[in-house]
Amino acid sequence: MDFKSSDAGVWREALSSYEATMENIGKPNLIPLDDFYRNELPNLLHKRNPNPYITTDELSKLMQWKLARGKWRPRLLSFVSSLDDAVVRDASGKAFASLPDVSKAISELTVLKGVGPATASAVLAAYAPDVAPFMSDEAMVAVVGDSKDYSLKRYLVFAEKIQIKAKELSSSDDIFTPSDVERAVWSSTIGAKVKASSTKSDDVVSEKKPKRKRK
Repeated sequence: MDFKSSDAGVWREALSSYEATMENIGKPNLIPLDDFYRNELPNLLHKRNPNPYITTDELSKLMQWKLARGKWRPRLLSFVSSLDDAVVRDASGKAFASLPDVSKAISELTVLKGVGPATASAVLAAYAPDVAPFMSDEAMVAVVGDSKDYSLKRYLVFAEKIQIKAKELSSSDDIFTPSDVERAVWSSTIGAKVKASSTKSDDVVSEKKPKRKRK
C-alpha cells in the first residue's frame, strides 16, 4: 500500500487485517501483548484522569509489546524494568499533561533510561491515539523513507505527516486517527512480507519435489 494513497477504502481494508496479520507472523505472545496495549492500557490510563500516569510494570509490558511487534532488543526491556516506579509515574504524568504538545511530551518521557522517542511515542499513543502515532520501523519507512533516525526532530516530521494523512482519510462516517494510520501501514507492510515469504517457501518446496519420469 502506497502511503500517498487517498483511498480510504484501501486504508480501512489494511487496518481491518491488522489482527489477522499478527496471527500470521508466528509470534503468539504478540497477540495478548497487543490486547494489553490497545485495550487494557488505554482504559487504565484514562481511569486515572485528570492526572494520568503509567507505572513501571505497565511500561515494561508496553516495551515487551513494542519489541515483539518489531526488533527484539532485550537490553531496553532490562533498562525499563529496573526504573523506579515513582520516577516513571512522575515523568509520564508530566508527559500526558503536556499534550497536545507532542514535542514537550516526548521530551518528558525520554529522561527515563531505556526510553527513546519511539518508546515514548508508544506511551503517548496508548493515551492519545488521536494525537500521537507510534513510531514503528514500518511506518517510518513508509512515511519518511527510512527507519535510521529515531530523534525527536525526526519523530515530529513523522507525526505531522501521519496526522495530515489521518485527516485526509477521515470523513463524517469514517474517522481515522493517526494511530489507525500507523497500524494500517504496519499491517500492509508486514502482511506483504508474510505473503512473499510464504510464496518463496512454496516455490522451494515445489523445486524439491522429484520430477516424475515419463513412461
